[in-house]
Amino acid sequence: MDILSIAIFVGVIGLTLAITYWAAKQTTTASDFYTAGGSLTGWQNGMAIAGDYLSAASFLGIAGAISLNGFDGFYYSVGWLTAYLVVLFLIAEPLRNLGKYTMADMIGSRFQARKIRGAAALNTITIVLFYMLAQLVGAGALIKLLLGIDYWISVLIVGVMMTVYVLFGGMTATSWVQIIKAILLMAGTIIISFLVLLKFNFNFIGMFDAMRTATPHGEAFLHSGVVYKDPIGLISVLIALVLGTAGLPHILMRFFTVKDAKTARSSVIYAVWIIGIFYVLTIFLGFGAAKFVGADAIVAENAAGNMAAPMLAGVLGGELLESFVAAVAFATILAVVAGLVLSGASAIAHDIYGEIIKKGKVTEKQAVNAARIAALSVSVVSILLALGSEKLNVAFLVSLAFCIAASANVPTILFTIYWKRFNTTGAVASMLTGLIVALVLVAMSPSVVNPVEGAAFFVGNPIFPYTNPAIVSVPAGFLAAIIGTLVSSRGKDEVYYAEVKFKAETGYRELGR
Repeated sequence: MDILSIAIFVGVIGLTLAITYWAAKQTTTASDFYTAGGSLTGWQNGMAIAGDYLSAASFLGIAGAISLNGFDGFYYSVGWLTAYLVVLFLIAEPLRNLGKYTMADMIGSRFQARKIRGAAALNTITIVLFYMLAQLVGAGALIKLLLGIDYWISVLIVGVMMTVYVLFGGMTATSWVQIIKAILLMAGTIIISFLVLLKFNFNFIGMFDAMRTATPHGEAFLHSGVVYKDPIGLISVLIALVLGTAGLPHILMRFFTVKDAKTARSSVIYAVWIIGIFYVLTIFLGFGAAKFVGADAIVAENAAGNMAAPMLAGVLGGELLESFVAAVAFATILAVVAGLVLSGASAIAHDIYGEIIKKGKVTEKQAVNAARIAALSVSVVSILLALGSEKLNVAFLVSLAFCIAASANVPTILFTIYWKRFNTTGAVASMLTGLIVALVLVAMSPSVVNPVEGAAFFVGNPIFPYTNPAIVSVPAGFLAAIIGTLVSSRGKDEVYYAEVKFKAETGYRELGR
Protein backbone atom coordinates (compact mmCIF):
# COMPACT_ATOMS: atom_id res chain seq x y z
CA MET A 1 0.00 0.00 0.00
CA ASP A 2 1.63 3.27 -1.11
CA ILE A 3 1.66 6.56 0.79
CA LEU A 4 -0.56 8.31 -1.76
CA SER A 5 -3.33 5.71 -1.44
CA ILE A 6 -3.18 5.90 2.35
CA ALA A 7 -3.35 9.71 2.28
CA ILE A 8 -6.40 9.77 0.00
CA PHE A 9 -8.22 7.12 2.04
CA VAL A 10 -7.47 8.90 5.30
CA GLY A 11 -8.77 12.11 3.72
CA VAL A 12 -12.08 10.45 2.77
CA ILE A 13 -12.47 8.91 6.23
CA GLY A 14 -11.60 12.20 7.97
CA LEU A 15 -14.11 14.16 5.89
CA THR A 16 -16.95 11.71 6.55
CA LEU A 17 -16.20 11.58 10.28
CA ALA A 18 -16.24 15.38 10.44
CA ILE A 19 -19.68 15.32 8.83
CA THR A 20 -20.84 12.74 11.37
CA TYR A 21 -19.62 14.91 14.25
CA TRP A 22 -21.55 17.88 12.85
CA ALA A 23 -24.66 15.80 12.19
CA ALA A 24 -24.62 14.26 15.67
CA LYS A 25 -25.26 17.67 17.20
CA GLN A 26 -28.42 18.02 15.13
CA THR A 27 -29.80 14.52 15.68
CA THR A 28 -31.97 14.69 18.80
CA THR A 29 -35.42 13.43 17.73
CA ALA A 30 -36.71 10.32 15.97
CA SER A 31 -37.53 12.46 12.94
CA ASP A 32 -33.93 13.72 12.85
CA PHE A 33 -32.58 10.18 13.10
CA TYR A 34 -34.83 8.55 10.49
CA THR A 35 -35.43 11.38 8.01
CA ALA A 36 -33.03 14.26 8.83
CA GLY A 37 -36.12 16.13 10.01
CA GLY A 38 -37.34 16.38 6.40
CA SER A 39 -34.86 19.21 5.93
CA LEU A 40 -33.14 18.20 2.70
CA THR A 41 -33.75 20.22 -0.46
CA GLY A 42 -34.57 18.66 -3.81
CA TRP A 43 -31.02 18.78 -5.17
CA GLN A 44 -29.53 17.55 -1.90
CA ASN A 45 -31.86 14.58 -1.70
CA GLY A 46 -31.41 13.92 -5.42
CA MET A 47 -27.66 13.70 -4.99
CA ALA A 48 -28.07 11.57 -1.86
CA ILE A 49 -30.39 9.22 -3.77
CA ALA A 50 -27.79 8.95 -6.52
CA GLY A 51 -25.10 8.33 -3.92
CA ASP A 52 -27.23 5.63 -2.30
CA TYR A 53 -28.22 4.01 -5.58
CA LEU A 54 -24.88 4.01 -7.44
CA SER A 55 -23.28 1.22 -5.46
CA ALA A 56 -20.08 -0.70 -6.02
CA ALA A 57 -22.10 -2.92 -8.36
CA SER A 58 -22.66 0.12 -10.57
CA PHE A 59 -19.22 1.71 -10.44
CA LEU A 60 -17.08 -1.42 -10.43
CA GLY A 61 -19.48 -4.13 -11.55
CA ILE A 62 -20.98 -2.54 -14.65
CA ALA A 63 -17.63 -1.25 -15.91
CA GLY A 64 -16.25 -4.76 -15.56
CA ALA A 65 -19.29 -6.38 -17.13
CA ILE A 66 -19.13 -4.13 -20.20
CA SER A 67 -15.37 -4.60 -20.55
CA LEU A 68 -15.76 -8.40 -20.57
CA ASN A 69 -19.20 -8.90 -22.13
CA GLY A 70 -19.89 -5.79 -24.19
CA PHE A 71 -23.53 -4.90 -24.80
CA ASP A 72 -24.83 -7.52 -22.35
CA GLY A 73 -23.06 -5.69 -19.54
CA PHE A 74 -24.90 -2.49 -20.44
CA TYR A 75 -28.29 -4.08 -19.69
CA TYR A 76 -27.71 -3.30 -16.02
CA SER A 77 -27.26 0.39 -16.81
CA VAL A 78 -30.45 0.47 -18.86
CA GLY A 79 -32.46 -1.50 -16.30
CA TRP A 80 -31.41 0.50 -13.24
CA LEU A 81 -31.94 3.84 -14.98
CA THR A 82 -35.39 2.84 -16.26
CA ALA A 83 -36.25 1.73 -12.72
CA TYR A 84 -36.17 5.31 -11.51
CA LEU A 85 -38.79 6.31 -14.05
CA VAL A 86 -41.11 3.78 -12.36
CA VAL A 87 -40.30 5.38 -9.01
CA LEU A 88 -40.81 8.90 -10.40
CA PHE A 89 -44.18 8.35 -12.06
CA LEU A 90 -45.81 5.81 -9.73
CA ILE A 91 -44.24 5.81 -6.27
CA ALA A 92 -42.41 8.96 -5.12
CA GLU A 93 -45.24 11.42 -4.41
CA PRO A 94 -47.81 9.01 -2.91
CA LEU A 95 -45.12 7.42 -0.76
CA ARG A 96 -44.02 10.81 0.60
CA ASN A 97 -47.60 11.91 1.22
CA LEU A 98 -48.75 8.74 2.97
CA GLY A 99 -45.63 7.66 4.87
CA LYS A 100 -43.66 8.95 7.81
CA TYR A 101 -40.40 7.03 8.28
CA THR A 102 -40.73 3.68 6.46
CA MET A 103 -42.52 1.84 3.67
CA ALA A 104 -44.64 0.13 6.32
CA ASP A 105 -45.92 3.55 7.41
CA MET A 106 -47.25 4.16 3.91
CA ILE A 107 -49.03 0.79 3.75
CA GLY A 108 -50.22 1.27 7.35
CA SER A 109 -51.92 4.53 6.38
CA ARG A 110 -54.58 2.38 4.74
CA PHE A 111 -54.38 -0.93 6.60
CA GLN A 112 -54.26 -0.74 10.40
CA ALA A 113 -53.61 -4.46 11.03
CA ARG A 114 -50.32 -5.10 12.81
CA LYS A 115 -49.71 -8.20 10.66
CA ILE A 116 -49.39 -5.87 7.65
CA ARG A 117 -46.65 -3.88 9.35
CA GLY A 118 -45.01 -7.09 10.54
CA ALA A 119 -44.90 -8.55 7.02
CA ALA A 120 -43.51 -5.29 5.62
CA ALA A 121 -40.85 -5.17 8.34
CA LEU A 122 -39.93 -8.81 7.67
CA ASN A 123 -39.41 -8.07 3.97
CA THR A 124 -37.35 -4.98 4.80
CA ILE A 125 -35.07 -6.83 7.22
CA THR A 126 -34.62 -9.73 4.77
CA ILE A 127 -33.72 -7.42 1.88
CA VAL A 128 -31.37 -5.37 4.05
CA LEU A 129 -29.52 -8.43 5.37
CA PHE A 130 -29.01 -9.98 1.94
CA TYR A 131 -28.05 -6.66 0.37
CA MET A 132 -25.81 -5.73 3.30
CA LEU A 133 -24.06 -9.10 3.26
CA ALA A 134 -23.39 -8.72 -0.46
CA GLN A 135 -21.97 -5.22 0.03
CA LEU A 136 -19.74 -6.18 2.98
CA VAL A 137 -18.41 -9.34 1.34
CA GLY A 138 -17.78 -7.40 -1.86
CA ALA A 139 -16.19 -4.58 0.13
CA GLY A 140 -13.84 -6.96 1.89
CA ALA A 141 -12.73 -8.52 -1.39
CA LEU A 142 -12.35 -5.21 -3.23
CA ILE A 143 -10.46 -3.35 -0.51
CA LYS A 144 -8.24 -6.40 -0.11
CA LEU A 145 -7.39 -6.15 -3.80
CA LEU A 146 -7.09 -2.35 -3.83
CA LEU A 147 -5.02 -1.91 -0.66
CA GLY A 148 -3.58 -5.34 -0.01
CA ILE A 149 -5.01 -5.72 3.51
CA ASP A 150 -6.67 -8.83 4.93
CA TYR A 151 -10.33 -9.53 4.18
CA TRP A 152 -11.44 -9.50 7.82
CA ILE A 153 -9.75 -6.16 8.46
CA SER A 154 -11.47 -4.71 5.38
CA VAL A 155 -14.88 -5.87 6.59
CA LEU A 156 -14.27 -4.48 10.08
CA ILE A 157 -13.17 -1.10 8.71
CA VAL A 158 -16.30 -0.74 6.58
CA GLY A 159 -18.52 -2.15 9.34
CA VAL A 160 -17.22 0.18 12.04
CA MET A 161 -17.42 3.22 9.77
CA MET A 162 -21.03 2.56 8.73
CA THR A 163 -22.00 1.98 12.38
CA VAL A 164 -20.47 5.30 13.46
CA TYR A 165 -22.28 7.21 10.68
CA VAL A 166 -25.70 5.84 11.57
CA LEU A 167 -25.34 5.52 15.33
CA PHE A 168 -24.31 9.12 15.88
CA GLY A 169 -25.35 11.06 12.80
CA GLY A 170 -28.49 9.22 11.70
CA MET A 171 -30.00 10.19 8.35
CA THR A 172 -28.29 13.60 8.29
CA ALA A 173 -24.80 12.09 8.37
CA THR A 174 -25.79 9.27 6.04
CA SER A 175 -27.26 11.72 3.51
CA TRP A 176 -24.19 13.94 3.41
CA VAL A 177 -21.86 10.96 3.13
CA GLN A 178 -23.97 9.87 0.15
CA ILE A 179 -23.83 13.38 -1.36
CA ILE A 180 -20.03 13.50 -1.06
CA LYS A 181 -19.80 9.99 -2.51
CA ALA A 182 -21.97 11.06 -5.50
CA ILE A 183 -19.69 14.06 -6.16
CA LEU A 184 -16.54 11.94 -5.94
CA LEU A 185 -18.05 9.20 -8.08
CA MET A 186 -19.17 11.56 -10.84
CA ALA A 187 -15.81 13.37 -10.77
CA GLY A 188 -13.85 10.14 -11.11
CA THR A 189 -16.15 8.79 -13.83
CA ILE A 190 -16.03 12.02 -15.86
CA ILE A 191 -12.22 12.21 -15.63
CA ILE A 192 -11.75 8.61 -16.77
CA SER A 193 -14.32 9.00 -19.56
CA PHE A 194 -12.58 12.15 -20.79
CA LEU A 195 -9.24 10.33 -20.90
CA VAL A 196 -10.80 7.42 -22.81
CA LEU A 197 -12.36 9.77 -25.36
CA LEU A 198 -9.04 11.58 -25.65
CA LYS A 199 -7.42 8.28 -26.64
CA PHE A 200 -10.03 7.93 -29.39
CA ASN A 201 -9.58 11.59 -30.47
CA PHE A 202 -13.19 12.26 -29.35
CA ASN A 203 -14.41 10.21 -32.31
CA PHE A 204 -17.44 8.23 -31.10
CA ILE A 205 -17.90 6.33 -34.34
CA GLY A 206 -14.20 5.52 -34.40
CA MET A 207 -14.44 4.23 -30.83
CA PHE A 208 -17.23 1.79 -31.71
CA ASP A 209 -15.36 0.68 -34.83
CA ALA A 210 -12.25 0.03 -32.79
CA MET A 211 -14.19 -2.13 -30.34
CA ARG A 212 -15.17 -4.55 -33.11
CA THR A 213 -11.67 -6.01 -32.98
CA ALA A 214 -10.53 -5.01 -29.47
CA THR A 215 -11.82 -8.10 -27.60
CA PRO A 216 -11.93 -11.87 -28.09
CA HIS A 217 -15.67 -11.55 -28.81
CA GLY A 218 -15.05 -9.60 -31.99
CA GLU A 219 -18.17 -8.15 -33.63
CA ALA A 220 -20.37 -9.91 -31.03
CA PHE A 221 -19.01 -7.52 -28.37
CA LEU A 222 -21.33 -4.80 -29.69
CA HIS A 223 -24.43 -6.99 -29.76
CA SER A 224 -26.56 -8.86 -27.24
CA GLY A 225 -25.97 -12.56 -26.74
CA VAL A 226 -22.50 -12.90 -25.23
CA VAL A 227 -23.95 -13.72 -21.79
CA TYR A 228 -27.73 -13.74 -22.18
CA LYS A 229 -28.25 -16.35 -24.85
CA ASP A 230 -31.72 -17.20 -23.51
CA PRO A 231 -34.14 -14.27 -23.94
CA ILE A 232 -36.34 -15.49 -21.07
CA GLY A 233 -33.42 -15.32 -18.66
CA LEU A 234 -32.67 -11.79 -19.86
CA ILE A 235 -36.30 -10.72 -19.43
CA SER A 236 -36.28 -12.11 -15.89
CA VAL A 237 -33.18 -10.07 -15.01
CA LEU A 238 -34.67 -6.89 -16.50
CA ILE A 239 -37.94 -7.35 -14.58
CA ALA A 240 -36.00 -7.50 -11.32
CA LEU A 241 -33.85 -4.49 -12.24
CA VAL A 242 -36.72 -2.29 -13.43
CA LEU A 243 -39.22 -3.10 -10.65
CA GLY A 244 -36.87 -3.96 -7.79
CA THR A 245 -35.76 -0.39 -7.14
CA ALA A 246 -39.33 0.69 -6.38
CA GLY A 247 -39.39 -1.78 -3.50
CA LEU A 248 -35.93 -1.34 -1.98
CA PRO A 249 -36.45 0.00 1.57
CA HIS A 250 -33.23 2.04 1.74
CA ILE A 251 -34.17 3.82 -1.50
CA LEU A 252 -37.82 4.43 -0.54
CA MET A 253 -36.76 5.82 2.84
CA ARG A 254 -35.01 8.70 1.12
CA PHE A 255 -38.33 10.25 0.08
CA PHE A 256 -39.17 10.99 3.71
CA THR A 257 -36.15 13.28 4.07
CA VAL A 258 -37.83 16.17 2.21
CA LYS A 259 -40.61 18.46 3.36
CA ASP A 260 -43.30 17.63 0.77
CA ALA A 261 -44.23 15.64 -2.33
CA LYS A 262 -43.18 18.42 -4.71
CA THR A 263 -39.66 18.31 -3.30
CA ALA A 264 -39.72 14.50 -3.44
CA ARG A 265 -40.56 14.69 -7.15
CA SER A 266 -37.84 17.24 -7.84
CA SER A 267 -35.30 15.12 -5.95
CA VAL A 268 -36.12 12.15 -8.19
CA ILE A 269 -35.63 14.32 -11.27
CA TYR A 270 -32.20 15.41 -10.02
CA ALA A 271 -31.36 11.78 -9.24
CA VAL A 272 -32.47 10.57 -12.68
CA TRP A 273 -30.21 13.12 -14.39
CA ILE A 274 -27.19 12.21 -12.25
CA ILE A 275 -27.80 8.48 -12.52
CA GLY A 276 -28.53 8.75 -16.26
CA ILE A 277 -25.31 10.62 -16.99
CA PHE A 278 -23.34 8.14 -14.92
CA TYR A 279 -24.79 5.10 -16.69
CA VAL A 280 -24.07 6.59 -20.12
CA LEU A 281 -20.47 7.12 -19.02
CA THR A 282 -20.17 3.45 -18.04
CA ILE A 283 -19.88 2.77 -21.77
CA PHE A 284 -16.60 4.67 -21.87
CA LEU A 285 -15.36 2.94 -18.70
CA GLY A 286 -16.14 -0.49 -20.12
CA PHE A 287 -14.87 0.19 -23.62
CA GLY A 288 -11.73 1.87 -22.30
CA ALA A 289 -10.92 -1.05 -20.01
CA ALA A 290 -11.49 -3.57 -22.80
CA LYS A 291 -9.28 -1.63 -25.22
CA PHE A 292 -6.45 -0.29 -23.03
CA VAL A 293 -6.30 -2.83 -20.19
CA GLY A 294 -7.41 -5.98 -21.96
CA ALA A 295 -9.71 -8.83 -20.97
CA ASP A 296 -6.87 -11.15 -19.92
CA ALA A 297 -5.39 -8.62 -17.50
CA ILE A 298 -8.83 -7.75 -16.08
CA VAL A 299 -9.76 -11.40 -15.47
CA ALA A 300 -6.34 -12.14 -14.01
CA GLU A 301 -6.95 -9.49 -11.34
CA ASN A 302 -10.59 -10.40 -10.68
CA ALA A 303 -12.61 -13.04 -12.52
CA ALA A 304 -15.80 -10.98 -12.40
CA GLY A 305 -14.07 -7.91 -13.84
CA ASN A 306 -14.62 -5.76 -10.74
CA MET A 307 -11.18 -4.19 -10.97
CA ALA A 308 -11.62 -2.94 -14.55
CA ALA A 309 -12.28 0.70 -13.60
CA PRO A 310 -9.37 1.07 -11.13
CA MET A 311 -7.02 -0.67 -13.59
CA LEU A 312 -8.16 1.64 -16.39
CA ALA A 313 -7.56 4.66 -14.14
CA GLY A 314 -4.03 3.44 -13.49
CA VAL A 315 -3.30 2.94 -17.19
CA LEU A 316 -4.66 6.32 -18.25
CA GLY A 317 -3.94 8.54 -15.25
CA GLY A 318 -1.19 6.84 -13.32
CA GLU A 319 -0.91 6.23 -9.59
CA LEU A 320 -2.72 9.41 -8.55
CA LEU A 321 -5.90 8.65 -10.50
CA GLU A 322 -5.84 4.99 -9.52
CA SER A 323 -5.59 5.93 -5.84
CA PHE A 324 -8.44 8.42 -6.25
CA VAL A 325 -10.63 5.77 -7.90
CA ALA A 326 -9.81 3.36 -5.07
CA ALA A 327 -10.95 6.00 -2.57
CA VAL A 328 -14.14 6.54 -4.59
CA ALA A 329 -14.83 2.80 -4.47
CA PHE A 330 -14.36 2.89 -0.70
CA ALA A 331 -16.69 5.90 -0.32
CA THR A 332 -19.21 4.14 -2.56
CA ILE A 333 -19.36 1.13 -0.28
CA LEU A 334 -19.59 3.26 2.89
CA ALA A 335 -22.48 5.32 1.54
CA VAL A 336 -24.56 2.33 0.51
CA VAL A 337 -24.07 0.26 3.66
CA ALA A 338 -24.90 3.25 5.87
CA GLY A 339 -28.23 3.63 4.08
CA LEU A 340 -28.91 -0.09 4.49
CA VAL A 341 -28.19 -0.01 8.23
CA LEU A 342 -30.57 2.90 8.66
CA SER A 343 -33.42 1.21 6.79
CA GLY A 344 -32.93 -2.03 8.71
CA ALA A 345 -32.87 -0.16 12.01
CA SER A 346 -36.06 1.68 11.12
CA ALA A 347 -37.89 -1.60 10.45
CA ILE A 348 -36.83 -3.02 13.82
CA ALA A 349 -37.10 0.08 16.02
CA HIS A 350 -40.00 1.94 14.43
CA ASP A 351 -42.16 -0.75 12.82
CA ILE A 352 -41.67 -3.71 15.16
CA TYR A 353 -40.83 -2.08 18.50
CA GLY A 354 -42.60 1.26 18.21
CA GLU A 355 -45.74 0.34 16.29
CA ILE A 356 -46.30 -3.39 16.94
CA ILE A 357 -44.94 -3.96 20.45
CA LYS A 358 -45.56 -0.50 21.95
CA LYS A 359 -48.56 0.26 19.70
CA GLY A 360 -47.23 3.70 18.86
CA LYS A 361 -46.98 4.77 22.50
CA VAL A 362 -43.28 5.64 22.76
CA THR A 363 -41.59 8.80 23.91
CA GLU A 364 -39.16 10.70 21.72
CA LYS A 365 -36.24 9.52 23.86
CA GLN A 366 -37.38 5.88 23.69
CA ALA A 367 -37.74 6.10 19.90
CA VAL A 368 -34.22 7.48 19.41
CA ASN A 369 -32.65 4.99 21.82
CA ALA A 370 -34.47 2.09 20.14
CA ALA A 371 -33.28 3.31 16.74
CA ARG A 372 -29.65 3.43 17.85
CA ILE A 373 -29.82 0.01 19.51
CA ALA A 374 -31.40 -1.43 16.37
CA ALA A 375 -28.74 0.19 14.16
CA LEU A 376 -25.99 -1.30 16.31
CA SER A 377 -27.67 -4.72 16.20
CA VAL A 378 -28.04 -4.69 12.40
CA SER A 379 -24.40 -3.66 12.02
CA VAL A 380 -23.04 -6.33 14.37
CA VAL A 381 -25.09 -9.13 12.81
CA SER A 382 -24.10 -8.06 9.29
CA ILE A 383 -20.41 -7.86 10.17
CA LEU A 384 -20.43 -11.30 11.83
CA LEU A 385 -22.18 -12.86 8.83
CA ALA A 386 -19.76 -11.18 6.41
CA LEU A 387 -16.69 -12.34 8.38
CA GLY A 388 -17.77 -15.94 7.83
CA SER A 389 -18.75 -15.50 4.19
CA GLU A 390 -15.54 -14.57 2.40
CA LYS A 391 -15.99 -17.26 -0.27
CA LEU A 392 -19.69 -16.57 -0.73
CA ASN A 393 -20.97 -15.88 -4.24
CA VAL A 394 -22.53 -12.47 -3.72
CA ALA A 395 -24.23 -12.34 -7.12
CA PHE A 396 -27.23 -14.35 -5.95
CA LEU A 397 -27.59 -12.17 -2.81
CA VAL A 398 -28.06 -9.01 -4.89
CA SER A 399 -30.35 -10.92 -7.25
CA LEU A 400 -32.40 -12.13 -4.31
CA ALA A 401 -32.68 -8.65 -2.76
CA PHE A 402 -34.04 -7.17 -5.99
CA CYS A 403 -36.39 -10.14 -6.49
CA ILE A 404 -37.87 -9.81 -3.01
CA ALA A 405 -38.28 -6.06 -3.44
CA ALA A 406 -39.98 -6.45 -6.83
CA SER A 407 -42.06 -9.49 -5.87
CA ALA A 408 -43.12 -8.78 -2.29
CA ASN A 409 -43.06 -5.00 -1.90
CA VAL A 410 -43.94 -3.49 -5.27
CA PRO A 411 -47.34 -5.21 -5.77
CA THR A 412 -48.43 -4.18 -2.27
CA ILE A 413 -47.24 -0.59 -2.72
CA LEU A 414 -48.96 -0.15 -6.08
CA PHE A 415 -52.24 -1.77 -5.04
CA THR A 416 -52.30 0.20 -1.79
CA ILE A 417 -52.17 3.41 -3.81
CA TYR A 418 -54.20 2.54 -6.90
CA TRP A 419 -56.68 -0.33 -6.19
CA LYS A 420 -59.84 0.44 -4.24
CA ARG A 421 -60.80 -3.20 -3.64
CA PHE A 422 -57.37 -4.13 -2.23
CA ASN A 423 -57.48 -5.26 1.40
CA THR A 424 -55.47 -6.58 4.32
CA THR A 425 -55.63 -10.23 3.24
CA GLY A 426 -54.38 -9.36 -0.24
CA ALA A 427 -51.51 -7.29 1.15
CA VAL A 428 -50.29 -10.00 3.54
CA ALA A 429 -50.67 -12.69 0.87
CA SER A 430 -48.72 -10.64 -1.64
CA MET A 431 -45.82 -9.81 0.67
CA LEU A 432 -45.39 -13.32 2.03
CA THR A 433 -45.86 -15.04 -1.34
CA GLY A 434 -43.36 -12.80 -3.08
CA LEU A 435 -40.83 -13.36 -0.30
CA ILE A 436 -41.23 -17.14 -0.16
CA VAL A 437 -41.32 -17.73 -3.94
CA ALA A 438 -38.20 -15.62 -4.48
CA LEU A 439 -36.31 -17.45 -1.70
CA VAL A 440 -37.35 -20.91 -2.88
CA LEU A 441 -36.61 -20.34 -6.56
CA VAL A 442 -33.20 -18.80 -5.89
CA ALA A 443 -32.39 -21.83 -3.68
CA MET A 444 -33.10 -24.04 -6.71
CA SER A 445 -31.33 -21.79 -9.24
CA PRO A 446 -27.85 -22.00 -10.84
CA SER A 447 -26.67 -19.43 -8.27
CA VAL A 448 -26.94 -22.12 -5.57
CA VAL A 449 -26.79 -25.40 -7.52
CA ASN A 450 -24.48 -25.44 -10.53
CA PRO A 451 -22.87 -28.24 -12.57
CA VAL A 452 -19.58 -26.30 -12.67
CA GLU A 453 -17.55 -26.99 -9.55
CA GLY A 454 -16.84 -23.83 -7.56
CA ALA A 455 -19.49 -21.76 -9.37
CA ALA A 456 -22.09 -22.14 -6.60
CA PHE A 457 -22.67 -23.68 -3.17
CA PHE A 458 -23.52 -27.14 -4.49
CA VAL A 459 -22.49 -29.13 -7.54
CA GLY A 460 -25.43 -30.47 -9.54
CA ASN A 461 -28.14 -29.59 -12.00
CA PRO A 462 -30.42 -26.74 -10.89
CA ILE A 463 -34.17 -27.37 -10.77
CA PHE A 464 -34.98 -23.77 -11.73
CA PRO A 465 -33.04 -22.76 -14.87
CA TYR A 466 -32.65 -18.98 -14.37
CA THR A 467 -30.29 -17.19 -12.00
CA ASN A 468 -32.90 -14.50 -11.37
CA PRO A 469 -36.44 -15.79 -10.67
CA ALA A 470 -38.26 -12.46 -11.11
CA ILE A 471 -40.12 -13.69 -14.19
CA VAL A 472 -41.99 -16.09 -11.88
CA SER A 473 -41.83 -14.45 -8.45
CA VAL A 474 -43.07 -10.99 -9.52
CA PRO A 475 -46.26 -12.29 -11.20
CA ALA A 476 -46.71 -14.56 -8.16
CA GLY A 477 -46.67 -11.51 -5.89
CA PHE A 478 -49.25 -9.67 -7.99
CA LEU A 479 -51.41 -12.79 -8.36
CA ALA A 480 -51.37 -13.48 -4.63
CA ALA A 481 -52.49 -9.89 -3.97
CA ILE A 482 -55.40 -10.25 -6.39
CA ILE A 483 -56.51 -13.70 -5.22
CA GLY A 484 -56.13 -12.84 -1.55
CA THR A 485 -58.25 -9.74 -2.03
CA LEU A 486 -60.99 -11.39 -4.09
CA VAL A 487 -61.49 -14.47 -1.90
CA SER A 488 -61.71 -12.48 1.34
CA SER A 489 -64.71 -10.57 2.52
CA ARG A 490 -65.04 -6.84 1.96
CA GLY A 491 -64.21 -4.84 5.07
CA LYS A 492 -63.39 -1.33 6.13
CA ASP A 493 -60.22 -1.29 3.99
CA GLU A 494 -62.21 -0.30 0.92
CA VAL A 495 -64.04 2.44 2.84
CA TYR A 496 -60.73 4.07 3.74
CA TYR A 497 -59.52 4.12 0.12
CA ALA A 498 -61.05 7.52 -0.70
CA GLU A 499 -59.23 9.05 2.27
CA VAL A 500 -55.95 7.36 1.31
CA LYS A 501 -56.26 8.46 -2.31
CA PHE A 502 -56.95 12.05 -1.24
CA LYS A 503 -53.89 12.07 1.03
CA ALA A 504 -51.72 10.42 -1.64
CA GLU A 505 -52.60 13.07 -4.21
CA THR A 506 -52.61 16.15 -1.98
CA GLY A 507 -50.39 15.41 0.99
CA TYR A 508 -53.15 16.63 3.33
CA ARG A 509 -52.80 14.75 6.64
CA GLU A 510 -55.45 16.22 8.90
CA LEU A 511 -58.16 13.71 8.06
CA GLY A 512 -58.66 11.24 10.89
CA ARG A 513 -60.49 8.01 11.38
